[in-house]
Amino acid sequence: LKLQFLYLIGHRLRAAIHIMQSAVRAFAMRGARGVARRFASFPSLVINSEGFHPQGKFAEVQADYLNPDADAVADLKSLLEKANAGVVAHFYMDPELQGVLGAVDWPHIYTSDSLVMADRAVEMAEKGVKKVIVMGVDFMSENVRAVLDYKGHHDVEVYRLSQEEIGCTLAASAESVNYGLWLEKARKQGNGLHVVYINTSLLTKAMSHATLPTITCTSSNVVRTIMQAFTQLPDVKVWYGPDTHMGHNLVSLFTAMSELSDEDIAKIHPAHNRDTVKALIPKLEVYPSGTCVVHEMFGDSVVRKLRTEYADCNHTAHLEVPGDMFALASEAVAAGRGAVGSTSDILNFIKAKVEAAAQLEGKQTVRVTLGTEAGMITPIARDVKAFLIEQNRPDIDLEIIFPVSSEAVAQDDGMGTGVVPGVAAGEGCSTSGGCATCKFMKMNDLYGLIDLLQSVTDEKTPASALKAYYPKKYTQTVEGRSAAEVGGETILHMRAFQAEKAFPEELVKHVASI
Repeated sequence: LKLQFLYLIGHRLRAAIHIMQSAVRAFAMRGARGVARRFASFPSLVINSEGFHPQGKFAEVQADYLNPDADAVADLKSLLEKANAGVVAHFYMDPELQGVLGAVDWPHIYTSDSLVMADRAVEMAEKGVKKVIVMGVDFMSENVRAVLDYKGHHDVEVYRLSQEEIGCTLAASAESVNYGLWLEKARKQGNGLHVVYINTSLLTKAMSHATLPTITCTSSNVVRTIMQAFTQLPDVKVWYGPDTHMGHNLVSLFTAMSELSDEDIAKIHPAHNRDTVKALIPKLEVYPSGTCVVHEMFGDSVVRKLRTEYADCNHTAHLEVPGDMFALASEAVAAGRGAVGSTSDILNFIKAKVEAAAQLEGKQTVRVTLGTEAGMITPIARDVKAFLIEQNRPDIDLEIIFPVSSEAVAQDDGMGTGVVPGVAAGEGCSTSGGCATCKFMKMNDLYGLIDLLQSVTDEKTPASALKAYYPKKYTQTVEGRSAAEVGGETILHMRAFQAEKAFPEELVKHVASI
């Protein structure tokens, strides 16, 4: 408690100092190197070999956390070593937490998208780690637990970072009566395959699989998953859910793909061509009412401003964003200056743009709008700064633009001097367009991690006190088997596809039996 209190006091003092230094930073940005050309309508963060240069209050908060407190870094490393614990965290984590984690010299820390988190947890277990802390929403810890068990690591403890439920608005969409009725409709039509987004609970996956043969997907592999379905099951109808925006974006993506040459389509999937892609579009059914609150708010007003004031930028969009934002980024992709896809796709695109700039001589500026959750800035800033230092290129700037409205930032009432991501109600979004952060992901914070590690390393902590941190255990049975087993099967189908580049025969036969 004393350590946690000291961290809290130190954080508040740093916040106050940070606000007082903001004016100094503003003048510095107009200094000899001319980093800040103008004050942007949207907040942005300029990254170069010399550091981080924020424009706007929202960006200032993000930048402050990219230089973590050295004592916090050292203490966290000590606790992780004592606990023999690993950490797998999603890209959308709290920037302060990501900043500290990225600075800790401990081999068992990994930040990624949801697809890779379980794989990294398995690698940690194989190297002797006995505890894995999952920083994300609850379906992520369920996924890690299921994959560790499948790999035989039942003795490795898995922890969430909150005693409360860490929910997800998208996952809740799939737990509704309407989703069940939608799958019942699919079952009655026969010859169907349910492709379910990983952002759902293990129970949802189990109930879905019992209704209609199901395979889990992520934003990284959903396109290949759907194309593979029509390769091995030409007459199948694919039912995708629960993310409605992603589903509609997939239809748009396949429509655009159908206009490519057969040669280009074969690079995406060797078994497909223009005719087969056109044929699959009408056989792809999208759930009509499932959304993620984080991506939902990249609305019309934000996109209009991006089109008029940021037309010269590179544009990125996660597959979950609404159609207007996705269309903008898709147009940029066609022009060679955009990316659509998963968080990893966006990160890799930005790094590639910076690497391309490094091949050119003289002053270079790469401007990118970040069409996903603001927590992505941490891995972007860390990787790009390290690359520019390695290349000895102080003359290259990367400007990341946060397309977020002013209403998506609230005052920090604790000190009365600063701002924090998220509107006053806490959801991190604005109805006028633009989403700053996910309130559920931000239930994972530095103080919670410290508190949990102190508890698991304290011999006096009773086991009962840690139960609330475990991934949810489902007592329900589905068709005579545990919900965890049935739900986990949909994840294993995905993993088999990833490894073998084909659906397992068990899944193919299951579809044929409906």
